[in-house]
Order: sequence, then C-alpha cells, then structure tokens
Amino acid sequence: MTQISVYIIAFNEAEKVRATIESVRWADEIIVVDSWSTDGTADIATQLGARVVQVKFNGFGDLRNQAISACSHGWIFSLDADERCTPEAAAEIKSITENASSLDAYWTPRRNYFMGRWIKHSGWYPNYRQPQLFRKGAMQYDLKPVHEGYVLQSSRPVGHMQNAIWQFPFKNMSEVMHKANRYSSLGAEKIKHKKISMGSALVHGLWSFSKHYFFKLGFLDGWAGFVIAFGNFEGTFYRYVKAIEIQKGTTWQAPTQIHDRPKVNA
Repeated sequence: MTQISVYIIAFNEAEKVRATIESVRWADEIIVVDSWSTDGTADIATQLGARVVQVKFNGFGDLRNQAISACSHGWIFSLDADERCTPEAAAEIKSITENASSLDAYWTPRRNYFMGRWIKHSGWYPNYRQPQLFRKGAMQYDLKPVHEGYVLQSSRPVGHMQNAIWQFPFKNMSEVMHKANRYSSLGAEKIKHKKISMGSALVHGLWSFSKHYFFKLGFLDGWAGFVIAFGNFEGTFYRYVKAIEIQKGTTWQAPTQIHDRPKVNA
C-alpha cells in the first residue's frame, strides 16, 4: 500500500495547528516544519503525534524544500497551518496515490472562509497555491522569499483534484494587517531591482484592488469582498513603497538637530 507524508509549515500557530493536524490523522506520517515558534506550536504538534522539524526561516521556498527533504514516503501532501483537509479531499488523495497510473503532481482547490462567510469570488474560490499533492522527487520550490513558485521535475502535466480543502486565513483584522505588513516586506525584496516610483506604486495598488473587486467579482462577496480587495491594494502599494526604501536606503527618522526640523507652513 502506498504511504503518504503530510508536511505542515507553521510559525506561532498554536491556535490553528491542532485542527490542521487532526484533519490529516489518516496520513502515514505528519511532519510539522516549525521555525522556532514561541507560543507552544511545537509542543502541541508533538503531543498529537506529529514529528517536529525546526528550520530557520530563510523564505518560504527554502522552507518548503526542507520540508520535502524531511518527508519519508513516496507521496507528499502539503498543508499550511490555516488549512484543513476535508474527508472528501482525503478520500480523493488516497484514491490518487493508490492508482499506479496517476500523474505526478496535482493542484488542490481551496475554499476560503473569511468575515463569517464562505468566499465564492474575489479570486478566492477555487484558488490554488502550488500543487499540494505530488510524488517525492516530482517537484521542488524556487527560492523566492514569498509567493514562491514551483519547479516541476516531471514531463507529465499537473492534474487537478476535484474536492476542495478548507482555508481559514484570518481570525480577525489584526491578522490581515500583520500578514499584509510581513508579506509586503518580503515581496519588496523581490522587486527592489525594478524601476519604481510612488506613482507606479499607487497604480499597482489600484490595479490590484480593481482586479479583485471588479474583474474577479469581489463585489458579490459583500463587505468581505471589499476588505479583500482593499487588503490587496494595501499589500501591493506598501510592497512597492518598501522597495523604494530599499533602493534609496530611506528610513523615516526624526531630525536630530533643532535646525533640521521640518518647516511648517502657516
């Protein structure tokens, strides 16, 4: 019988990791790849029977590659701490892995729950990240610090699972803002080589809002759709502004001498 490894990446996810692990108790091996959490995430994972591997965070691509290396079995299913594998998805995964003619990698659709409702538009359903089910050796990740891509090491196409897993990306607006801040900082490193201005930062931000709210029908998701679109505006705009800071070595510091203080127009 084919054996399956599940890896879960987590950092300070004590409130979420228990439910994530419980959703994949059917797997032959569960590995939690932690980056030295301080909230007891690793202890919870160990208590639930998962194997915890501590990895210094050097970007999500590197983190996922090290997670693959830690997996023992021939098939790997990737899960983040804010995701839950549904029974329907678990049954499909088992069916795929037990079929000798299956492809080497599969996209897994995700259904997102946000602000008290399932999101049906806004580019959030069905949404995919990298292929989440794959044979070991069939896929690696690039080394981008955030929004990492995948490198398929197979000549066969990527398949699509039919059954969705669940994702609960944010419990409140503080988490939305925290993620926007963290990801915009990581994303700034990816674009710091580009020619950027404050004007182009604004244009990119407005396009991100319009794409999610209008073209991806976010307005049909009510206020949740507006918040998603506005969050994308903020994350995109600040990513470009932070890249400008990197390029210019700019920091927002108060003047140290009284004669350096800013002039105030009457």
